[in-house]
Amino acid sequence: MNITQHPDLLDRLAASYALGTLRGGARRRFETLAREHATVRAAALVWQTRWSGLTELQPAIDPAPAVWTRIDNLVQADKAAAAMQAARVPPAAAAPGGWWRNLLVWRGAAAAGAIATLAAVVVGVQVNGGLRATTGAQIATLQQQLQATPQIQYVAVLADDKADASMLVTFDPKNNQLVLQRVGGFQEGADKSLQLWALPPGQGPRSLGVLGHDKLLKLVAQEGDVKEVPTLAISLEPLGGVPSETGPTGPVLFKGELIQRML
Repeated sequence: MNITQHPDLLDRLAASYALGTLRGGARRRFETLAREHATVRAAALVWQTRWSGLTELQPAIDPAPAVWTRIDNLVQADKAAAAMQAARVPPAAAAPGGWWRNLLVWRGAAAAGAIATLAAVVVGVQVNGGLRATTGAQIATLQQQLQATPQIQYVAVLADDKADASMLVTFDPKNNQLVLQRVGGFQEGADKSLQLWALPPGQGPRSLGVLGHDKLLKLVAQEGDVKEVPTLAISLEPLGGVPSETGPTGPVLFKGELIQRML
């Protein structure tokens, strides 16, 4: 089944992929589709942006001092037991390369693994307890953020000539805003500017704005500026950009198809 023809399914898969709950063969198939279809890449990038903002809601929680005390007690007890065991080993059996020494090494490794597992469980219990204590406030804050989440109607992944994604572009009709997020490593020089262009069919390029040097960029735009525009492009221009009527004067670095999403 071609998931690009099923927006609801694609949206759910992209959300699971970005969250990390899509695993195994399903995750590998999704990554294969993402390499082949700009629509799938765009959906994944949109959800990665959404989930990354939610991590700011959860404050850092330090485990209780008693947790570290218990872990230290277990480690010290294991060291004492290992020392006592080593003291009982006959001199002949303690020779380098002896089977008893190898056995002790494996037992020590097993004990260390058990201690690490116990520590993870104890810390996890402590953290979960802290999370439950703040659940009400966190849910309320999360609901407010979700209500304020932009309604993304158009999305584009702009890539270079090697098909490497460099810019994620979304349009929010509610706020009349184009949001551009750098997802590649390109950074223009201090004396240069990136300029965003709409490439409507049968017409010349139309400038949508000059981009700053920040990783997240926002431009004011109307829906008419992006509606019925199949392609967006970014060119490298002199500092401050060039007038719209001249069209791009520098090289076009990134280009991508603008796709309308179901709200």
